[in-house]
Amino acid sequence: MSEPLAERMRPRTLDEYVGQKHLVGPGAVLRNMIDTGHISSFILWGPPGVGKTTLAQIVASMLQVPFYTLSAVTSGVKDVRDVIERAKNGRFFNTASPILFIDEIHRFSKSQQDSLLGAVERGVVTLIGATTENPSFEIIRPLLSRCQLYVLKPLEKDDLLSLLHRAVTEDVELSKRQITLKQTDALLRYSGGDARKLLNILELVVGASDHGEVVITDEMVESRLQQNPLAYDKDGEMHYDIISAFIKSIRGSDPDAALYWMARMIEGGEDPKFIARRVVISAAEDVGLANPNALLLANTAFDVITKIGWPEGRIPLAEAVVYLATSPKSNSAYLGIDAALATVRATGNLPVPLPIRNAPTALMKQLGYHDGYLYPHDYPGNFVPQQYLPDDLRNQRFWHAQHTPAEDKLYQRMVQCWGERYKEPDK
Repeated sequence: MSEPLAERMRPRTLDEYVGQKHLVGPGAVLRNMIDTGHISSFILWGPPGVGKTTLAQIVASMLQVPFYTLSAVTSGVKDVRDVIERAKNGRFFNTASPILFIDEIHRFSKSQQDSLLGAVERGVVTLIGATTENPSFEIIRPLLSRCQLYVLKPLEKDDLLSLLHRAVTEDVELSKRQITLKQTDALLRYSGGDARKLLNILELVVGASDHGEVVITDEMVESRLQQNPLAYDKDGEMHYDIISAFIKSIRGSDPDAALYWMARMIEGGEDPKFIARRVVISAAEDVGLANPNALLLANTAFDVITKIGWPEGRIPLAEAVVYLATSPKSNSAYLGIDAALATVRATGNLPVPLPIRNAPTALMKQLGYHDGYLYPHDYPGNFVPQQYLPDDLRNQRFWHAQHTPAEDKLYQRMVQCWGERYKEPDK
């Protein structure tokens, strides 16, 4: 039986490798490490199908070192220790460390990750981890501090088109067929920047055509995928598309759609913590100050999920999702912090006004630190007007209320305190 197209087309050298020029292009950091032959442990973070596993294999091949691989889904602590022992025994004096590649390293437990620390620190193995999840949440800090982190991007349109043309002209099986890529929009749209998904779709479409000649059109691709909705999406790799639909359904106040997309993720075997994290983010980003309780409920659902997992965890998670979807929405805090960050980047380190500086020493008091500070609790309503922003930004506004019932109370208090400074143009 022939290998899948995605495996047959797997690049063997950096010249064949598609995309990620910021890492492997001329003069890029990983390219330089490979060229010099000095590789330190690193973690590749990016969506599915962008070349994480392939890149690790190419690194090992170019350095001509042993390559061990583990899947975090099926391997335990014993497997990790066995591989480390084999790597230690098989290494010759003054040779480069063997590479240990761990796919889906975010699925490793803390004890599994702990078992890697000593070998990585002593250089027994060079660790290359691959993850689709933010390593800050999933990788223990001691291990993360011993690894460089490289972010891989979804493949660009030109990368995907190049891969398509290579597949139909160079692949040992497809090159036997007369394949014409008349239209490619549907292929690219359904692939979502995932090279493996793109090749799976291409293989499905070509395989469903009986004739020697195949003319690929958008209509043909859409028709084939409707007949085989999961055939191109092995192992739930469509989760980036579905999580987008899930978040947009919450944001759009459609609890039915949000529950449907969450059910799709559950049935597809999605990690419950992946879903729960997105719910917490949505509570802060989309519901925000319109209903501050949403963040509390979402965070509670996340805690519950980590304690009980599936299948019971679906219930508190569904409760949080319905609550978020049916809540009023505001992204004023999200917009406010982004506006403040943009101002900081544009204006640099502006000085803190003297009255609100800390003055722990006599010298600082002599220099005027804290001088003139008005303690709000000494005044009626626990408020007194004074300047808190740097001089150059004294009247700058970052937070703009969006006037949901809950948020409007906050806005009215600001108008009461600050008067004209907080009055919106339409007020």
